[in-house]
Amino acid sequence: MAAPSTVPAVVQQASERLRLAGSLRRSCPPVRDLIDEMDLDTAYAVQRHVTELQLISGARPVGRKIGMTSPAVQRQLGVSQPNSGVLLDTMHVNDGAAVATSRLLQPLIEAELAVVLRADLDGDDLTLEDVRSAVGTVHAALEIVDSRIEGWDITIVDTIADNASSGVYVISSDYQQLGDRDLRTMEMELRRNGTVVSAGTGAACLGDPLHALAWLAATAQAQGVPLRAGETVLTGALGPMVPIAEGDTFTGTIGDLRPVSVRFLASAELLARGVERGESVP
Repeated sequence: MAAPSTVPAVVQQASERLRLAGSLRRSCPPVRDLIDEMDLDTAYAVQRHVTELQLISGARPVGRKIGMTSPAVQRQLGVSQPNSGVLLDTMHVNDGAAVATSRLLQPLIEAELAVVLRADLDGDDLTLEDVRSAVGTVHAALEIVDSRIEGWDITIVDTIADNASSGVYVISSDYQQLGDRDLRTMEMELRRNGTVVSAGTGAACLGDPLHALAWLAATAQAQGVPLRAGETVLTGALGPMVPIAEGDTFTGTIGDLRPVSVRFLASAELLARGVERGESVP
């Protein structure tokens, strides 16, 4: 981590605003009053600085996430280009586990494909075949996106600075090898308490989740933090995001992959059941 004196004042100010919002569970104003609305480099600098502070507190990076890949999500949030964030081990929740709603501020849930890399993706001019060959396994996943920005009043720099509006994520406990699988045609259904509330296909993710992964690889390379073997990547939503309420159970099904699920309960109910964060609820 850079010494405090080397961190630009605007990065420190925006980082502190977002960090306090997260720690106090109290939303904050957008950071675009501090960062020019097209200054993506400074927005990513804020994201890195907040992440570095979390690493100092004991979090561990485990992968990346790609946001704003689905036209439906872009329309919902008014952001028209993809962005990326960092996955930390503290964001991971086990498949079938319960999450306390008090842990989140303004949660929305989306279903997407996750991949685990078996090789580095760090070259220039990567082809789609290069990207495919670097992928090991593919999983159904649920991402619970969240925003420290009050009322989801975000532009591209707000969401980038806020770690691509990250919250927590769940990955299916089972997986398939990618092989020659066509991710574009895989159909997604997200069910809330048994009722379908969002649907789409792999093609909704920048035309192909592998296209999204290629975009991320090029972006990460340009930022000096290339993708490495073993990293998990959430490739982006396949359909509209859905609000969450206490008592909801969500299940995501994507093609022939094993479904993934998560429940949302009040903190008091979790304590009464003796359930720790990330454990399954009977």
